[in-house]
Amino acid sequence: MNKYLLLLCLVFCISCTPTAYKNPHIQITTAYGEIEVELFPEQAPKTVAAFLLFVDSGYYKNSSFYRVLTNENVPAEHNSGLVQGGVYTTNPGLMAKLPGIIHEPTQQTHLSHTSGTISLARTTPGTASTEFFICIGDQLQFDSGESASGDGLGFAAFGKVVNGMEVVRKIQNDPSRGESFNSQIKIANIERL
Repeated sequence: MNKYLLLLCLVFCISCTPTAYKNPHIQITTAYGEIEVELFPEQAPKTVAAFLLFVDSGYYKNSSFYRVLTNENVPAEHNSGLVQGGVYTTNPGLMAKLPGIIHEPTQQTHLSHTSGTISLARTTPGTASTEFFICIGDQLQFDSGESASGDGLGFAAFGKVVNGMEVVRKIQNDPSRGESFNSQIKIANIERL
């Protein structure tokens, strides 16, 4: 009888063990809830490595979402655009100290800015660091060969939201003026899962 009980306990414990993901997953904890993102290191190795270094270093503790793009002619539940976050407004000195990440365009990674994609914000290629945005609706104008980046090289997509797009939409629908939220949306932290 004890053997069966032990075997049953062992099977139960194994079934409760967290599933190992093929790719790294991170959790963005915000005032509106959690956003889980799967990262794609095989397609965007430099971008993912840099982002995880920033996550593991604790750079995103008490950071924020501060920028939003919306299509005001569409009902809120169908709105497209993006939300952008990072340390730009909460710790700009840190961002200024970090070297830029080598640009990995979507033409190279074969990723695309579809709904839920996380990508690095930048000015010119190689200047991206801690700032990122999440696409709401397909935003293919941010891919390589399109005009949104101004230089045709696009932005560096490196992952996708797997849970919490409703949280991303709540953030997007927070009151804003132009491209800025009236009040920054706090990111308590970003951590690996």
